[in-house]
Amino acid sequence: MRTLGALALAVLIFASLGSCGEEAKLALSAGMGPHPALPEPQAAIIPTMQLTRAVGWPESRKPNAPPDLQVTAYAAHLDHPRWIYVLPDGDVLVAETSQPDRPADTHGILGFVARRAMNRVGADVRSAERITLLRGVDANGAAKTRSVFLEHLHSPFGMSLVGEVFYVANTDSVQAFHYHTGELQISGTGTTLTNLPAGPINHHWTKNLIASPDGTKLYVTVGSNSNAAENGIAAETERAAIWEVDIRSGQHRIFASGLRNPNGLAWEPETSALWTAVNERDDLGGDLVPDYMTAVADGGFYGFPYSYFGAHIDERVRPPRADLLARTLVPDYALGAHTASIGLAFASGESLPVRLRHGAFIGQHGSWNRKPLSGYQVIFVRFENGRPAGEPELVLSGFLNRNGEAMGRPVGVAMDAQGALLVADDVGNTVWRVGASHPEPHHDGAH
Repeated sequence: MRTLGALALAVLIFASLGSCGEEAKLALSAGMGPHPALPEPQAAIIPTMQLTRAVGWPESRKPNAPPDLQVTAYAAHLDHPRWIYVLPDGDVLVAETSQPDRPADTHGILGFVARRAMNRVGADVRSAERITLLRGVDANGAAKTRSVFLEHLHSPFGMSLVGEVFYVANTDSVQAFHYHTGELQISGTGTTLTNLPAGPINHHWTKNLIASPDGTKLYVTVGSNSNAAENGIAAETERAAIWEVDIRSGQHRIFASGLRNPNGLAWEPETSALWTAVNERDDLGGDLVPDYMTAVADGGFYGFPYSYFGAHIDERVRPPRADLLARTLVPDYALGAHTASIGLAFASGESLPVRLRHGAFIGQHGSWNRKPLSGYQVIFVRFENGRPAGEPELVLSGFLNRNGEAMGRPVGVAMDAQGALLVADDVGNTVWRVGASHPEPHHDGAH
C-alpha cells in the first residue's frame, strides 16, 4: 500500500503536471512480436508517469504517413470520437463518447490524482452520448453528409448491425434498436438485450461488441475493474473477459477470460478466428507489461490478474492461483509496453498498397506509465496463413508535437467500403481517412 506521504507527493507531482519515475531500459520494439522481452518487474511506490497535455491539431496539420499513403480529414469537429463501425451499405457510424460517472473510482487522494491526469490528457470530458452517421466520400476525402444517428445513450462504444436490428454497447448494457438500411437516424426506443458489469467503480468502462458470422451471437468485451485486482477479486466478477451473448434470449456465458482490458474485436478473414486487442497492466516498470493481440480460444484463460503473457506471475496478487496458472494461454503477438493498443481491424479490399492488404491495423492510444512515451500511432502487422508474420509497420504517426503534447490520439480503426482505413482520433476530434496516394489500376483480366 502506498503511504500517505507518497500519495501526497504524487498529488504534488500531478498537480504540477510533471512526470516522475524511471525510464524504460529497453527499446519499445523489444516488447513487440510473438516472443517479447519480459524483464524483471520494477515496482515502485510512485509509478513511472509521463503525461501528455492534449492540445488538438493546429490548422492544416494532420498525422504523418508513408509517401504512398494519403491522409485526409474524413470528419472534423466531432466530440471525442472513439469508435467506428461501417454499415453494410457503406455508411460510417462514429461513437462520440467518454467515461461515465464513476464515483468509487475517482474518490479520495488517488481519485483526485486520476482526475487531474485525465484532464491533462484530454480524457476527462463530458460524454456526447451519441452516434453520428457519415455518408459518402467527396473529392477531398471528406464525408459528404453528417447526421445524428442515435443519441441519449450511456457512454456508448461498440456497435453492430444484425439483420434489421442495430446493437450498441453502452457502458452498462447492450441495447437493441430497429433499423432499416439507408435511414439517417434511429428514432425509436431501444430494448435491453443484456446488462453489463458497471457500478460505482467501473474502472474500464468501454464495452465493445461484434456479431458472429451467422448472426446468432454477440461477443462483448468487459474490461477489468482494476489495474491488478487491487479492488479485490470479487470486484472482477464476470469482468476481464469476452462474453458470448445469445441474440434471441440475451443469455450469456464467458467465452474467454483473464483478458485485462480487451477492446478491439475482429474476425480474421482466412481462418475466421476471433481476434482481440488487449491492454495489459501498469506499475511494473516502463518495459512491462506489453499490450497484445491474440486469437481468442473458446474457454481460454489469459492470466489476468494472476499472471501476464503466460506464466509470468504478478506477485502483487494474493493469494496466487496455481490451478489457473497451469492452463494460462500465451497471447499471440505483443504490441509494446503501455502503448494502449485499442483499435483492431483486418485489411480488406484493394485500395491500399499491396503490402497493407493482408494483416491487421492497430490503433495505439498512447502511454502514461512509460518514459519515453509509447504508442500515439497506428501500426500494421502483416499476416500469412491467418497468423502474424514479421515486425509492425508504422502507418500513422506525428500525433505528438515537438513539445511532447498530444495533437491527437488514435483509438478505433475500421475499413471503409472503398478499402481505405478510418481512424478515430478522440483528442483531435477527427476521423482520419487513409488511402493510397496513387491508387493502383484495377486489372480485370481483359487484354
